Amino acid sequence: MDLSHDRFVLDFEEIHGSGVAVVGGKAANLGELMRVDGVHVPPGYCVTTHAFRRVLAHAPALDGLLDALSHLDPADRDPVAGLSAEVRATVERLPIPDDLAAELTRPLARLGEGTAVAVRSSATAEDLPTASFAGQQDSYLNVVGPAAVLDHIRSCWASLFTERAVTYRLRNDVDHRRVAMAVVVQAMVFPQVSGVLFTADPVTSDRTVVRVEAVPGLGEALVSGLVDADAWTVRAGEVVDSAIATKKVAVVASPGGGTEAEQVGPELQDAATLTDGQVVALAQLGRRIEVHFGRPQDIEWCLAGGEVRIVQSRPITTLYPVPPNEDGGNHVYVSVGHQQMMTDAMTPLGLSVWQLTTPRPMAEAGGRLFVDVTGHVASQAGRTVLLDTMTTSDPLLGDALRTVLDRDDFLAAPSPGGSAAPLAGAFDPIDADPALVEDLIAGSRESLAAVARDIGEHHGADLFDFVLEDFQELRRLLFDRRSHQVFMTAMDAAQWINDRMRTWLGEENAADTLTRSVPHNITSEMGLALLDVADVVRAHPAAVAHLRAGGDDVLDRLSEVAGGEEVRDAIRGYLDEYGMRCVGEIDISRPRWSEQPAALVPVILGNVDTFAPGESRRRFDEGRRDAAAKEQELLARIRELPGGEQKTVETKAMIDRLRTFIGYREYPKYGMVSRYFLYKNALLAEADRLVLDGVLDDREDAVHLRFQELHEVVRTGRADRELIRRRREDQAFFRTLTPPRVLTSDGETVAGAYRREDLPAGALPGLAVSAGTVEGRARVVLTMADADVEPGDILVTAYTDPSWSPLFVTIAGLVTEVGGLMTHGAVVAREYGLPAVVGVQDATRLVKDGQRIRVNGTSGHVEMLEGP
Repeated sequence: MDLSHDRFVLDFEEIHGSGVAVVGGKAANLGELMRVDGVHVPPGYCVTTHAFRRVLAHAPALDGLLDALSHLDPADRDPVAGLSAEVRATVERLPIPDDLAAELTRPLARLGEGTAVAVRSSATAEDLPTASFAGQQDSYLNVVGPAAVLDHIRSCWASLFTERAVTYRLRNDVDHRRVAMAVVVQAMVFPQVSGVLFTADPVTSDRTVVRVEAVPGLGEALVSGLVDADAWTVRAGEVVDSAIATKKVAVVASPGGGTEAEQVGPELQDAATLTDGQVVALAQLGRRIEVHFGRPQDIEWCLAGGEVRIVQSRPITTLYPVPPNEDGGNHVYVSVGHQQMMTDAMTPLGLSVWQLTTPRPMAEAGGRLFVDVTGHVASQAGRTVLLDTMTTSDPLLGDALRTVLDRDDFLAAPSPGGSAAPLAGAFDPIDADPALVEDLIAGSRESLAAVARDIGEHHGADLFDFVLEDFQELRRLLFDRRSHQVFMTAMDAAQWINDRMRTWLGEENAADTLTRSVPHNITSEMGLALLDVADVVRAHPAAVAHLRAGGDDVLDRLSEVAGGEEVRDAIRGYLDEYGMRCVGEIDISRPRWSEQPAALVPVILGNVDTFAPGESRRRFDEGRRDAAAKEQELLARIRELPGGEQKTVETKAMIDRLRTFIGYREYPKYGMVSRYFLYKNALLAEADRLVLDGVLDDREDAVHLRFQELHEVVRTGRADRELIRRRREDQAFFRTLTPPRVLTSDGETVAGAYRREDLPAGALPGLAVSAGTVEGRARVVLTMADADVEPGDILVTAYTDPSWSPLFVTIAGLVTEVGGLMTHGAVVAREYGLPAVVGVQDATRLVKDGQRIRVNGTSGHVEMLEGP
């Protein structure tokens, strides 16, 4: 297409929201605003992307520069800064042909001779529903005259390649070649007051409130952070909160063009910039704009001559999505991910498989799962049970839930009395019986072996029928009454011991040491088994050197070196037993260790370097001795108490229950994940066939379909590529979101807080899950693949699941942002005798990597001792 035949200029009245590819997000939204009744938009026009592309077509040198940009790591700031500056300078030097220059400035006459204008970037990947890109390109105010306008149009084009814009695109997987720059040229308004309004709370995501912020003069003072803004919160047409700031400076138009700061008179510095009536009117206008766009908006406005002008509106892209509900009433949702140690966004295939696994109905939002607990809290008994259960497992979750339930106007008051079973189901404690655990494990292994034997006989739609039927067997194992009794009895025994020892002996968390080196803990055994692998590797120096050389095929080439076959066999043996594990393993689509075995090599080498041969057995024996000694100590002290003989008998029975049954707590999930791996291999084999047949473009397309949708694609041989494309984009957006512990149907995200007064100054509160105190170097690790820990280090991370267990043999303590008393990190930390605190809000941000910290796993807090 000859771009010279396309229009290079469009007036706002000609622009529709569907024209983003031509006018960019900012101009498209301005065109839509022109169509909203009661909304006044300053007049102007848009220089379309056709002009941008015509000018850049004469700069072939840009092709190589853009290719180089696309291959940069956004974390490598110097290369990004240098190359983006080179691209920007190239664009700024490009000449604008005379005929195009005339066309781009001709509309200025309609705005009035000498009219000052704002020249703003309008990128094609800007102000979109899932990525606002706000502030990533440049804007220029109070520009006067055609020559100045052309200069600033060119500057806007170049601003597509600022360091911040390039970095933003790299981090959000936006192709530099997919974006283009249009430019908005809009008549300047010289207001008395300017500001922004959000039609939902940008911090809590509450859709029922409008937040209005205002400063004197131009809004640049607010955007740049030059002054604090006055702020109001509006709910149901009333101002419910306000904060009036001291405003010493205002940004105003400069007589020579551009803007300048001027002092605000002393009598106005502490005066409100708006009346409550004006604030409510702005909120109502914001709601009208929100209805037009169909989603919450971030709106820029200004007040001049008593009239409100809207100069921009964009979606608020940081809001957490709201689960749909059919009745339109108020609902409360509790995060599943915070209880399962998987707060990352899950793929559609992962979500649907998890929903097929659990009988509890779940709502979806932001790529995560939530349980609607509204019905459970309708009675006082149900409310009490839910709050007690949530608070025990995760105090932050319990506090967040209580915050919502304590509001008088959100849910109906609970009915008095009533009855409610515990969320985990009723159970009768049972006496210690090792044979019962062995029988349950044997049954699980037999069932898994049957699936492994039979699944290969099924293909096509028949495979999906087979897997659907096997979900019933998986559910039977997961929710088996005897299995439930076993681990619930262990948990009940742990609580009994801790409560009684606190009361009788004044000792906190006495059960922690008693759970060391228990039988049948598949997760802690996994970490110790990797120490045994290290023993094999250590004996073959040539193989060690080969593994240090690295490479994705490092294991495949082991047979080329002396001792390599023995090392390879040891690693493969480990993977046969544990290779189905991975980070975020409840999402079936996550890559497993067996699929990426090289990921284990750094951990194995770390064990080779750090430990002596036989470390696995030494640790297990030491833990067993510590537990036995603790048992004898407690029983001896209890025997001296009044009624000591009976108390000793009771305590001994509870210790036996705890040590016999607590290890099994990790096994049902191991069985589930093992089954998931069998399912995954079979489903991806079907995806490979679909790729060969041209139905899918890539096997990874399959994970962006729900199980039922993939079943239909296999049955019909037809796939909706547009649906898959949208799902990929949604997944990229969901990964940027932080899921809340509690979410309401108003969209409000509630984090919860610790209500404690027993903390040392500056300490971070959390939940104590493994007793003891340790000081050491903090290693802040966001993914296991990036872990670089040494003996004595304290691991600080968002959450851990079983895939992190190999690191637990090295570290001295654990801090996580998410977790509870019986979640993975807590169980394994107690098993290994590591002081641990979980549920520490924002730990990975507040604790600096390399900083020396103290972890108190008895009282539940973390102290910063010195900087990194």
